[in-house]
Amino acid sequence: MDAAAQDATAKARELQSQWYGEPLGTLFRRLIDDLGLNQARLATVLGLSAPMLSQLMSGQRAKIGNPAVVQRVQALQELAAEVARGDVSAADATGRMDEIRRTAGGSVLHNASQAAPSGGSQTPVKRVVREIQALLRSVSDAADIIDASNALAPSHPELAEFLRVYGAGRTSDAVKHYEAHQN
Repeated sequence: MDAAAQDATAKARELQSQWYGEPLGTLFRRLIDDLGLNQARLATVLGLSAPMLSQLMSGQRAKIGNPAVVQRVQALQELAAEVARGDVSAADATGRMDEIRRTAGGSVLHNASQAAPSGGSQTPVKRVVREIQALLRSVSDAADIIDASNALAPSHPELAEFLRVYGAGRTSDAVKHYEAHQN
C-alpha cells in the first residue's frame, strides 16, 4: 500500500472513531467474536454486502451511509453486551439477530404507543430512542454533536443535554432520559 492509501486509511479510521467510538474494523471484529459470527453472517444481519463490510473494516470507506445499518450495529452491540452479561442465551441471540436483520430502519416514531412484540424485541421506547439516535448520527458525527452541545449549554442547557445524550451517548442512557421526560 502506498503512502497516500495509508494516509487515507488512517484518516478513515480516525473518522470512524469520531463517528462510532472506535474504528469499524475493531467494532465489527468484536461483534464477530462476541456473537459467534463470521463476516458473511455479520454483513447479512447488518444489511450490507460482504465487499462493503470489508471496505468499512479495512478503512477503505469511512462512513456507514444508511441510518438503518447504523441502527442495526447499535442493536448488535447491545445484544453482544446482553450475551456477555448472561442475560441472553446463544440460542436466543440467534433469533434476535434474525429480528435485527429484518429491521428495515424505517420510522418507528408513529409506532411508539404500540405494544412491543413478544420474543425479546425492543420496547417501543427503545425503538423511538434508536430512531432519534440514528437520525442525529446520520447528519453528524459524535464529536460535532458534542461540540454543538457544549456551545449550546450556556444558553440552552436542556437542548444541549438532549444532543449529548441522544447524539453521542449510550442507548440505555437515552432511554432513561426519554422516560424521565415523558411525565
